[in-house]
Amino acid sequence: MKSLKGRDLLTLLDFTGEEVRSILEFARNMKLEFKAGRLHNYLAGKSIALIFQKPSTRTRVSFDVGIYQLGGHPIYLGWSELQLGRGETIADTARTLDRYVDGIVARVYKHFDLEELARYADVPVINALSDLYHPCQALGDYLTMWEKTGRTEGLNVVFIGDGANNVCSSLIVGAAKLGANITVCSPKKYWPRPELLEAVKKDFEVHGGQLRLVESPTEAVKDADVIYTDVWVSMGMEAEAEERLKVFQPYQVNSQLLSKAPDDVMVMHCLPAKRGLEATDEVLDGPHSIIWDQAENRLHAQKAVLALLIP
Repeated sequence: MKSLKGRDLLTLLDFTGEEVRSILEFARNMKLEFKAGRLHNYLAGKSIALIFQKPSTRTRVSFDVGIYQLGGHPIYLGWSELQLGRGETIADTARTLDRYVDGIVARVYKHFDLEELARYADVPVINALSDLYHPCQALGDYLTMWEKTGRTEGLNVVFIGDGANNVCSSLIVGAAKLGANITVCSPKKYWPRPELLEAVKKDFEVHGGQLRLVESPTEAVKDADVIYTDVWVSMGMEAEAEERLKVFQPYQVNSQLLSKAPDDVMVMHCLPAKRGLEATDEVLDGPHSIIWDQAENRLHAQKAVLALLIP
């Protein structure tokens, strides 16, 4: 496989299955070495800009800590703290940062803004979340599933909730690249975007995974290895909150639903969780939950991305 140096990571659609797997393998090896006390200075002497337009806990901290652990210098830049907040264009900001830093990590509302950053900056641009995709979340998630089960091929992943949201979209792309089976369970109105389904079709054929769209949670979980859920009202969708809370109520992940799944099913949530809505406390804190391992693996997956992409 050729080097990934200098590449952007806006969506996993831009990477081959081999490349996605190589990132996970690199992340797993780096994690094992880190736990053994061995550190790597892949970013020694390098500075990475962290542009955040949206609130964040796990993404901000894991990138900041990860850059530091790799020997680099993270520079946190709130959107409103930059001249972007006073009307400077994204293109001009990108051209300027390109002269100062070795990479840009950006968390934005609109995916188009990431594409603009990448178009005008020669340094790698990494998607730390947009309205369409959250690739670093998916990498951390599949790293976790691989650690827990020893495989991704043939794994049965069930996403319950808003099938059109950024996390589900990236999980679908990851499944297509890694040969996993993914079932998206949501009301038809909230099924994945048709253009995304078209974009992943070939990868599912090549790598052997399958994609199912269903409305019944009971039907969805009966063969699940992993049940995954996310908030029903994502940032920027507050105006739709009342409708969404009503529509998604039957899609709560609770002990009754888990009783319809295999005994060894695992539960994942990208966090933050609205406890008592998309999932109950007894599930999130119960024996099936692997959400804290999942949260930790954001750090290791993103360190791999940084080490492999930043020249």
